[in-house]
Amino acid sequence: MKNKLLLGLLLLTSSVSAQCDSVSEINAQIIELAGKKLGKKVDRGECWDLAKYVLDETNSKWDGMYKFGRALKKGECIMPGDIIQFEKLKTVSVTNGVKSTEIFPHHTAIVFEVKNVDELVLIHQNTGYTGKKVGKSTFKFSTITTGKYTIYRPVSN
Repeated sequence: MKNKLLLGLLLLTSSVSAQCDSVSEINAQIIELAGKKLGKKVDRGECWDLAKYVLDETNSKWDGMYKFGRALKKGECIMPGDIIQFEKLKTVSVTNGVKSTEIFPHHTAIVFEVKNVDELVLIHQNTGYTGKKVGKSTFKFSTITTGKYTIYRPVSN
């Protein structure tokens, strides 16, 4: 089962382009708005409050819950300003011999930067790193051991 999961993750991430050729206007606005909130608490400080704020401010379509626009299909590029929803996701990584586990039972984040096909910089709040304030952290697809995620492309109303 674990090998099938890893194979599926490799297929998913290898089929996603590291970067889009350009960033849409709405995604650029989302990154600008989210970046201005670094170190600050948005609304109640819940993870999805940041996504709600940027989507409402850019007059974007979303369902008012956890579908933050159009779900990306396999093979589509990820761009800064896209929104990622994690469900029961667990990552395990080893840095300098130290094993680190991170769990995202139900978490929302915004893609701030696409480093490469495996690595993103996320901007989000309600994390172990920054608590209820907005901060940035690195996320690597290759560290996922269980769970799932959906990446959404914001769309205008």
